[in-house]
Amino acid sequence: MSIDANGDVSIQGASLRSLPKVSLHDHLDGALRPATIIELADAIGLEVPESSPVELGKWFATKSDSGSLVEYLKTFDLTTAVMQTQEGLTRVAREFVQDLAADGVIYGEVRWAPEQHLARGLTLEQTVEAVQQGIEEGEDAVDRAGRSIRVGQLITAMRHTDRAREIAELAVDFRGRGAVGFDIAGPEDGFPPSNHRAAFDYLAGNFFPVTVHAGEAAGLASIRSALLDGRALRLGHGVRIAEDLEVITEEGDEVQVQFGDLARWVRDREIPLELSPSSNLQTGAIEKWGRTLADHPFDLLYQLGFAVTVNVDNRTMSATSLTRELALLVEAFEYDLDDLETFQFNAAAAAFLPVEEREELVEMIAEGFDI
Repeated sequence: MSIDANGDVSIQGASLRSLPKVSLHDHLDGALRPATIIELADAIGLEVPESSPVELGKWFATKSDSGSLVEYLKTFDLTTAVMQTQEGLTRVAREFVQDLAADGVIYGEVRWAPEQHLARGLTLEQTVEAVQQGIEEGEDAVDRAGRSIRVGQLITAMRHTDRAREIAELAVDFRGRGAVGFDIAGPEDGFPPSNHRAAFDYLAGNFFPVTVHAGEAAGLASIRSALLDGRALRLGHGVRIAEDLEVITEEGDEVQVQFGDLARWVRDREIPLELSPSSNLQTGAIEKWGRTLADHPFDLLYQLGFAVTVNVDNRTMSATSLTRELALLVEAFEYDLDDLETFQFNAAAAAFLPVEEREELVEMIAEGFDI
C-alpha cells in the first residue's frame, strides 16, 4: 500500500478511492460537512463549539473517541439541530450523495430518523420528501460530472421512543419513492428490538426489508432479538456476534473455533454484518478484544466465512470515508485487492434492491476491480 502526494491510497497499483464501492451503513446526520454545519447554524442563530471547519472537524473527532456509544451519540445534538428545515435537509442530503460519489461509491443507502427533524414544524412526510429531493439533486450533479451513483433511504425509528409503528408505516408509504428499507437506531442497551414487535410485524406483512442496529452496544441477546423479533435481513454492526465464537486452539495462522448456535445461524444463512471498523473502536464495541484496529474481530469473522461488509457509520464523527476504512483494514490485516473486492461483492449482494439490480452492481464491481 502506498500514499501519493495528494493523499490518495493505492494498493497493487490501483487507487482505492477510484475503485467501485457499496455503502450500506451511513447515517445522514453523521455525515455533514463541518463547513455546512457552520453555515446552517449561522442561518438559524445556533451557536457552534468551533467557528472554523477544520477545528469543528477536530471537535467531532475528539468528542466521538470516548469508548462509549452513549457519549458518541451526544455529538448528534449539533448535527440534527441544523437539519430541521426543508432547505437544511435537502442540502445535507445533496452533499451526502456528492461526497459518496467522490469516494468511489456507486450505490449507497442512507439511514436517518425522520422523527428527529420535526422541531421547526416539518411533518414526517415533508422530511422524507426534503431528503429525497436532496438525493435526486445529488445524483443529477454526479451524473453531470460524468459519474454514476444511486442512493436509497433507510427510514429509521429511534429505539428509545414509541413511534416505531408510525415510522414503519411511513417507510412503506415511501416505497418506490426513495425508501428501500427500515432500521431502528439509538441507544441499544436496554432497548431491544422486541420492544417494537408491532412495527416489525407490520413491515414483515408488507414484505419491506429491515436492517437492525444490534451487536454494537449490546451483545448476543440484542442480535437474537433483531433476527427473531425484527426479522432483520442484515445486522447493523453485528460485531459482537464474535462473542458466540470460542477459540479452541491457535497455532500461527491456524485457528480452531467453536461456534455457538447464534453465530452458526448468522454465518450459515449469510446474514450480512454491517461492520464499521473505526466507529466500532470509538464506541467500545470491540473492547472485549482490544483497543486497536488490529484487535477488531473483523478478520476472524471474514476468515470464518461471515458475510462481512465495510462501512463508515458516521463520516463526520469518525473523520473517515469508505476509502479510509478500507485502507485501515489493509494496513491492519494485509488484505489485497481480491479481499477488498469480496467485501464489495458482499455489500452488493446485501443491498436492498431487486436481484437484477444487485447483479448489475456485482458486474460493475468486477469490471472496476479488473485492474
